Amino acid sequence: MALKRILKHLWFPDWTLRRRFPAPALQMITASIGESERGHSGEICFAVEASLSLDRLARGQSARGRALELFSLLRVWDTEHNNGVLIYVLLADRDVEILADRGIARCVPQEHWAAICDRMEDEFRAGRFVDGALAGIREVGGELRTHFAGEDRHGDELPNEPHLLF
Repeated sequence: MALKRILKHLWFPDWTLRRRFPAPALQMITASIGESERGHSGEICFAVEASLSLDRLARGQSARGRALELFSLLRVWDTEHNNGVLIYVLLADRDVEILADRGIARCVPQEHWAAICDRMEDEFRAGRFVDGALAGIREVGGELRTHFAGEDRHGDELPNEPHLLF
């Protein structure tokens, strides 16, 4: 396990989540997800974590590995049309991961999701956490609208509120 990565994760205690994503920001993210989902049948899940625990770091867990774990735990895969999308932010690694369920993954290449992640990471590096999150949600929503436009007859299958992971 790399000492540099451990120190970086120790530098990002849980309270840094609230500093970068205060209550008004969380409300804006929730509203943005809700607004986006009115135009398509997909589901967007936004999760953010300040850092990984020492046991996860000792196992060498990557941001991508953690996103895969959360995709399951948050049941992003459990939508009627298999079109849930997880946007996962790991602040300590300055990493954004987007995971799409098989219904939308068939329509959008992984390189496109990676480009959205890169743009979000650029915003975060500039200290614009809310702007980066909202832009990413808009872009993901645009893809869902392109491929799954229309009213969602199954209702809101996943909560719109961001998941702050402590």
